[in-house]
Amino acid sequence: MVNKKNLAGLSAATLLGVVLVGQAWAHGDVTPQAVATEGLTALGEEWVDENPYRKPSAEYDKAVEIGSSAYTQNCARCHGLEAISGGIAPDLRELESDFDGDEWFQYRVRNGAVRDGAVYMPKMADYLSQEALWAIRSYVESRREEM
Repeated sequence: MVNKKNLAGLSAATLLGVVLVGQAWAHGDVTPQAVATEGLTALGEEWVDENPYRKPSAEYDKAVEIGSSAYTQNCARCHGLEAISGGIAPDLRELESDFDGDEWFQYRVRNGAVRDGAVYMPKMADYLSQEALWAIRSYVESRREEM
């Protein structure tokens, strides 16, 4: 004889399992996605110290356009949609738009973030060009203006 309470508990547990598995599958591909940077000046292999696309650069608008797409594909899942953090990772809009902010940004995208052996952020510079990363920085700075 089937106990209705056990059956209800089993059904709830099954439903919860399906939801959790579905969420894991829905997270999608977490491998950094390629970014096309045509229209931006090539910067080469050696990292520049400051964001070359920052206002009043003639390439600022193009960098923000490229950076918006690149951010959405590669950063938003942790740092929040439209660069507004949901608390999982730092709100990048809070970085100063100057040499000090650029220095921190460059350090983090080149070295990633690891805590207690767990990778919280991959070394994005291993996957994305310097041009793509500075374009992302330009986009984030454009969102800072709206804080």
